[in-house]
Amino acid sequence: MTNELETPAIIALSVDLMDRSKLSGAFPDARIVRSVDALIEASNDDAVCLVDLSRVGDPAQLTAVTGRVIGFGSHVDEAQLDAASAAGIEALPRSLFFRRLQDGSLI
Repeated sequence: MTNELETPAIIALSVDLMDRSKLSGAFPDARIVRSVDALIEASNDDAVCLVDLSRVGDPAQLTAVTGRVIGFGSHVDEAQLDAASAAGIEALPRSLFFRRLQDGSLI
């Protein structure tokens, strides 16, 4: 019996080298982009988009991204996390995001 569940396309908005390394380690086929515009262009309905919220001026910009969006940001920047949640993004503190990334429970 073949596994009918396929891993969705992963697109990550991140410029931090350590974060990019962790993301690529968890998702070797992930496409890494460096801007919101590139993320919007690359996204599609079947994609999971992982977003470093510190690289996004206004999380409302992310409403143009298609697919599932999971953002991560500093736990002390509650305003950024709240704004992302209000824009419909699954917003997580960095520590929780990377813990879930590491243990395989993020997606």
